[in-house]
Amino acid sequence: MKIEIYDTTLRDGAQGAGISFTDDNKREIIVALDELGVSYIEVGNAASPADAAFLRGAGSLELRNSTPVAFCATRRAWQCAASDASLAFAAGLSLPCVAVVGKSSRYQIENVLGTTPEENLSMIKDTVAYLRSAGKRVFFDAEHFFDGYGDDPAYALEVLRTAYDAGAERIVLCDTNGGMLPDVIGVVVNAVRTRLPDAPLGIHCHDDMGMAAACSAEAVISGAVMVQGTISGIGERCGNCDLSTIIPVLQLKLGFSCIPGDSLSKLTRLSRKIIEEANLSFDERSPFVGGYAFTHKAGMHIDAVRKRPRTFEHISPELVGNSGDLLISGMAGKSAYQAVLDKIAPELHIEVGSQKFEAVISKIREYESVGFQFEGAEASLLLVVYEALGVRPRFFDLLTFRVMISEPMSVNPHSLDAAFIKLAIPDGDGGVREEFAAAEGAGPVAALDAALRRALNASYPSLTAVRLSDYKVRVLDSASETTSSAVRVMIESTDGRAIWRTVGVSADIVDASWQALRDSIEYYLFKREKGVTTD
Repeated sequence: MKIEIYDTTLRDGAQGAGISFTDDNKREIIVALDELGVSYIEVGNAASPADAAFLRGAGSLELRNSTPVAFCATRRAWQCAASDASLAFAAGLSLPCVAVVGKSSRYQIENVLGTTPEENLSMIKDTVAYLRSAGKRVFFDAEHFFDGYGDDPAYALEVLRTAYDAGAERIVLCDTNGGMLPDVIGVVVNAVRTRLPDAPLGIHCHDDMGMAAACSAEAVISGAVMVQGTISGIGERCGNCDLSTIIPVLQLKLGFSCIPGDSLSKLTRLSRKIIEEANLSFDERSPFVGGYAFTHKAGMHIDAVRKRPRTFEHISPELVGNSGDLLISGMAGKSAYQAVLDKIAPELHIEVGSQKFEAVISKIREYESVGFQFEGAEASLLLVVYEALGVRPRFFDLLTFRVMISEPMSVNPHSLDAAFIKLAIPDGDGGVREEFAAAEGAGPVAALDAALRRALNASYPSLTAVRLSDYKVRVLDSASETTSSAVRVMIESTDGRAIWRTVGVSADIVDASWQALRDSIEYYLFKREKGVTTD
């Protein structure tokens, strides 16, 4: 059975705190969603001046799998639909579909709209009929439906019947406050299907109790044919139903068809791309698509997964375009170390008990003793393994660097720090040449990163594809004077295709950052030299 996936990342998702999209961001997100194969993409709010220009041009988007949708509210109370500016704008767009939101709760109607339940029905009827007369397909979002149904089931159902009779193709039941439990959702959806058996139903859940995906799944099991949500669940307050979770749940666990089968393997990559366009840090603990979703740390788990992955993996990660990972830590035994080494450096043939194995373990523990942690920093770990065996690749050597801190940006928002760096780089003929570069940046690490790249670009032009995607600092000994404590810096880098993470530790935050920056660049160049991708 086909379940329509309706993405509202660009509208409802943009209502989340700290989230905004440029028109370029929007176009990139739409392209990614179309590649994923969602049925509908809500591209903007007809009542928003900020969305107006984009909506006008959205009809020219060349989409293969998805249909673009404009969003608007019902007409104002005691007015006619044709005189409502946002409705007239939506009706004049070249987009084929319009989603209309209307109240379905008496409490909301009386206390927010300040009108009567009867006039609310007229607002819905007139709005849907007006848009249908303009040739639009109309979806009706019944806002606060489940709360309204709890207060007055007869009226909430009358709202749905009014919208459907006026020509709405989909009737979407909204848990706008995100306060419903899955079993309640199921009972109510079944009740609606009994009263409106011909109306195709949708579900729109918010995640205020962390149950939006579960509630959406229950709605589908109970007969809904459309699921609305956002990538990574971004949105107002606690967000919306996470499409990156609900799509594989419906498709892999419940047997529904949501997106083309071959598109599911693109889910991890495209989810990351969309969140990157939103300028947000990707939640690595996200189900299915997170970097830790199939990561194993405990020695017993690692041993079991090596023998039979299904022991601790509920699906094959490749189904959603993800991959499994193994971590080593103080709780790891020799078999766990062996598994990790086999995974990250199989070409070294390091066997338990061998001289190479003992050298590697000794070097790792030496680093760990001063605060290094290689969980989630596999790129640095690989370099440490090669270092322990005396074969770590050297693409450049640091001769010196200096960072100059300018006045704080809180005093001067245009202030930039500066960095100067001198490197020794192999010239390919057995010698080395010195490269000196200087750069500015919004902070010492940004300046140092820019100077390092400038010094290396002539020798390694492929580095232009590499950039930092995340930067985290942690104080290691918070019991001591925190201003003099050692810090651990974790850097995430990407070349647009893959991500990798590196780590540095020092009492000097700039030095710790330098270590992680150096490892990031060396790892990328090492993988390029070996002729493999950075995955």
